Amino acid sequence: MTRSVDTTSSSAPELSLPARKERRRLREAADLTHEQVAAAVGVTAATVRSWETGRTDPRGRNREAYAVFLAALAAPAAAPEQADTTSDGPAGTSFAADTPRTAQPAEPASAEAPAEPTAPAPPAESAAPAAPAVPAAPAALSAAGRTTGPAADFDALYDHAAPALARQTYLLTGRRTLALKAVERAFTRAWARWPEVATDPDPVGWVRAVAYDYALSPWHRFRRAHRRHDAPPADPADRILLAAVLSLPTRHRRTVMLYDGVGLDLPDTAAETEASTPTAGIRLVHAHADLADRIPQLAEVPPEKQSALLRDLFTALRPAAPLAPRPAAAVRGGGERRVRLWSRGALGLTAVIATATGYTAMTAPNHYEPPQAPGQSVSGVPPLSGPQQLTEQRRQLHEKLRADPEAGPARIAPKVE
Repeated sequence: MTRSVDTTSSSAPELSLPARKERRRLREAADLTHEQVAAAVGVTAATVRSWETGRTDPRGRNREAYAVFLAALAAPAAAPEQADTTSDGPAGTSFAADTPRTAQPAEPASAEAPAEPTAPAPPAESAAPAAPAVPAAPAALSAAGRTTGPAADFDALYDHAAPALARQTYLLTGRRTLALKAVERAFTRAWARWPEVATDPDPVGWVRAVAYDYALSPWHRFRRAHRRHDAPPADPADRILLAAVLSLPTRHRRTVMLYDGVGLDLPDTAAETEASTPTAGIRLVHAHADLADRIPQLAEVPPEKQSALLRDLFTALRPAAPLAPRPAAAVRGGGERRVRLWSRGALGLTAVIATATGYTAMTAPNHYEPPQAPGQSVSGVPPLSGPQQLTEQRRQLHEKLRADPEAGPARIAPKVE
């Protein structure tokens, strides 16, 4: 299915492009491939893929042609058949789950985007169902009768994504407490910045990035609570899988989780790990090789089926303790209480600083007082003339004479006793 768009017209309504996730969503909603979009715009398929991942942006005539093409695709986007991929929450909240990756044909390298490396692709039968690690968004989110509002939308997002994120962070860290805390911290930050998250094209990806960053932070190694490892899973196969995943470097571990566990394609995995597509592909190949050396089941299957097997193993893993995130209302209330405490602390500290500043301003000198110069000996000055200073003995005698009650001529008058 192709659509003819006049890319030479200079009267486009606007040259602003939608977000990268929205570009891909519009193309997939129209059932178009990268080759068809590239043929309509006049560029290569690799360039279109680079535009969708956000690594490069079109310029000049290519930008105008791409903007006109996306505007034509967005015109029928409000049709009823697309209601299952968006929600009717306020501020355009979208709760669409992560789109499973599809096999992309190899394209020649272009000047704008490097060619993608050969990466293990999932089999054709595993691309159709949704990712088990991140379940599909419930259809009830867009029901007309559900309660609307920021709190209801946040609770719906939390109930949809929190269990899967808790499982993913547990596979990344191997610690149940840290995994649950990372998920709670991510959703607390999402609630504090809800206007930004609600208008984000991929709110689940926003929260997932925050949870991954906190769970994989190197500062946790200095905390006493995280120095002791959790109890391993009861199943020996699960213990081998978890030990193999934790033995990978942090970047390889995150790449494997996004590509094999979540189900993102290679460009989206590279964008979320802040790496180029070739780098993400190389990390994925090395990670699969390391996992195949440690997991016997993975070494028995061909490379093209390793992603599907890893995904099944991640889904079947059972931790030693259940991963049960707290209710959404508790997380939201805890975040609000924390914000109130921080606000009160900031106001108290501001009051203390203002009081100290006022006291200093009142007690500090308001003019300059030069210090007294130390005494210096001067030569050629004559000695002191005139009455000399009294000694201590003479001073006492002088005071005694002055203190006598019969001082003066009365002293020589005889007294009659």
